[in-house]
Amino acid sequence: MSATRASMIGWGGGRRLVVAALAGTAADLAGLGLIASAAWLITRAAQQPSLAALSVAIVAVRAFATTRGVFRYAERLSGHDVALRAQATTRERLYAALIPARPLSHGGADLLSRMVDDTDAVQDMLVRCLLPAVAALATGAAAVVIAVFLLPAAALVLLAGLAVAGVLLPAITATAARRGSARIAPARADLAARVADLVHGAADLAAYGAGDRALAAAYAADERLAALERRQARTNAMALAAGVLIQGLTVAGVVLAAQAAALGQVPTAVLALSALVAFEPVLPLASAGERLAGITAALRRLREVRATPPAVAEPSAPVPAPAGPLTVEISDLVVRHGEGRAPALDGVTLTLTPGRRIALVGPSGAGKSTLLSVLMRLVDPESGDVRLTGDGGRAAEIRDLAPEAVRERITGLTQDPYVFQASLRDNLRLAGPEAGDDELASAVRRARLSRWVERTGWDTPLGEDARTVSGGQLQRLALARALLYDPEVLLLDEPAEALDETTADALMADLLDATHGRTTLIVTHRLRGLDQVDEIVVLEEGRVTQRGRHDELLAVPGYYRDLWQSEALVARS
Repeated sequence: MSATRASMIGWGGGRRLVVAALAGTAADLAGLGLIASAAWLITRAAQQPSLAALSVAIVAVRAFATTRGVFRYAERLSGHDVALRAQATTRERLYAALIPARPLSHGGADLLSRMVDDTDAVQDMLVRCLLPAVAALATGAAAVVIAVFLLPAAALVLLAGLAVAGVLLPAITATAARRGSARIAPARADLAARVADLVHGAADLAAYGAGDRALAAAYAADERLAALERRQARTNAMALAAGVLIQGLTVAGVVLAAQAAALGQVPTAVLALSALVAFEPVLPLASAGERLAGITAALRRLREVRATPPAVAEPSAPVPAPAGPLTVEISDLVVRHGEGRAPALDGVTLTLTPGRRIALVGPSGAGKSTLLSVLMRLVDPESGDVRLTGDGGRAAEIRDLAPEAVRERITGLTQDPYVFQASLRDNLRLAGPEAGDDELASAVRRARLSRWVERTGWDTPLGEDARTVSGGQLQRLALARALLYDPEVLLLDEPAEALDETTADALMADLLDATHGRTTLIVTHRLRGLDQVDEIVVLEEGRVTQRGRHDELLAVPGYYRDLWQSEALVARS
């Protein structure tokens, strides 16, 4: 077993796996012993010996029949226990790998397919491949040993048949299925993505008359997946038929060898039925070989996700964050999104002192959101410094702090807040799991959501993707979360984006009121109300081109005054 797969099981799981393998092997060996002793008992009883001569065989049949069921139950219980634990561990590690911001080339439905379908492969690897292989090996070896004692020539025939059915046939099916299995997972992810588009984009598809085309594309994706799965099913059926044929030919060969050696009725019956039963745990290995190809592809897809490096480097020896109210000093910051590309931020310098509110304005693509990402340790700068200074003058470079430690102190509203499929209360408690009702009510009141909460109730379920809330309610809900989390430095990324003028103005007014006296950095395209902030910084093409208070910037030509005049024209029209 590879180190990757072993790590999924762990030491405790490894012991459970050994128990499952031993129980499965014991169950199959008991089945072999049951058939062998029953064959001896039936054929010997036909010769009408004394009852005493059959007593041992009678006891053996009863013992093997009873223990077979007990061992099979133990194998199912322990095998599925270790398989489900391994699956849960794999999924947990995948969740943990996704928590740091990562530049994933896959996402959405494809990532969901990896999280659900591909992690199921871990369970199949244990239950459908590893445990059956161990049991088949032990049972086949026992059957061959029995045959050696009765008739060595028959043992050779049995060994050849078991080798073909248990080694060659699985290898052939695995080779045949490898190419198809490598295409099934992407085809399944493609279908999932198209179905997600049909469900979540139904309104837009209908509005532009694109529903039929999208549905046809989904049907085509479904047909491609169905064709691949039909081919896989045919491979399974052919492998099973070939295995049964090999089983029949092997048993016939064993019987012919026994008759040629004039072995007698009793040993011939024992040989024939033992050979027949020896194939029971071996025949499923053909389909296991086919499944192994899919499992290998699934594990490779999981490794791709886990191997994607985080967007920010973890410090080798993280230092503790400074205590007390933070002063954030940004000096000559340079950030690029990809080698050879123009800087998203180019020499930005900014200081955010406790209780001070600064607004970042500028055209789309100027680097405003990038600066917030650097402050939340979601992006590492190419050069420059971000220094956090606390009480007593103790300072630390942000790169020397663990990302989680930074986000505990510096965080806020994201540009696209997410609403979970949970109650309003639980959606708020995302930011404060231990918050009491009074704290929740305070955050809702400061975010101006009290009337909505009174109307809908705390336990109202909110739909996934914010389908049950308006844009203004969504932003206010995100603001309430941020206030409940109560970071020392609050970052607000386009809080009024995509809202109508009236709602946006009301939200900005409430937001500026709620952040009074709080260290805040606001990214916004809207200039109304910015006369209340301490400083306005204008970013253009990653550079600071203007800075000052609202009235100071209106007094000089530049982007800020042009945008203010444009907003005034729109308001009058």
